[in-house]
Amino acid sequence: MSLFNIRLFYYTRFMKSLPSIIPVFPLSGVIYFPKTNLPLNIFEQRYLDLVNDTYSKDKYMGMVQSQKEGNEVYKIGCLGKISDFQKSKDGRVLINLTGVTRFRILEEIKNEKLYREFKVDYKSFEADLKDPSGDFDTDDLMNKAKIFFRKNGLLLNWREFEKLDKAQRINTLSMISPVTNEEKQKLLEAITIKDKVNTLESIISFYLHEVNFNNQTVQ
Repeated sequence: MSLFNIRLFYYTRFMKSLPSIIPVFPLSGVIYFPKTNLPLNIFEQRYLDLVNDTYSKDKYMGMVQSQKEGNEVYKIGCLGKISDFQKSKDGRVLINLTGVTRFRILEEIKNEKLYREFKVDYKSFEADLKDPSGDFDTDDLMNKAKIFFRKNGLLLNWREFEKLDKAQRINTLSMISPVTNEEKQKLLEAITIKDKVNTLESIISFYLHEVNFNNQTVQ
């Protein structure tokens, strides 16, 4: 069996092992991506239940952004696996969630639990489980990002940041950039890393060229 076929076999097997129904933690303004880490401080009872149930089962849970209206959530989120779990003396739970792959919500599953569960599909985001491919330039984006962060008064150790691989740099910038929830969601829904680069550069360029940081339009 060729190396390609071996990889395809294990990739397909792993895809089939992912849960089709997952508990979901809705959280406004927070996105994260495959192969990145998200530390969470859990103290609300429904989410304590979610995390405890998840940790005792398969450790898989979803994160998705809440929408502004009512109880709705966005349809695209990210599946994570609990990679660290600690209980504090005051009843809180501290976890680290490691991103696995994005998902699309198909429908909500009715249950008697305090937290919500959804049926999900991963097919649109198969590339998340593979090594990022494609030759694309990120120099312009990085230069604009440094100016954007500085104008917003945000400090980042760029020397250490640039030690990350290209995909990790783009995903991290998408997670921490001071942009709107809707713009964060657009970044999450960008299918490929190249799509994400183009989307993020477009968003940052808008802020740099259309708006100054005294709430005045730049001419």
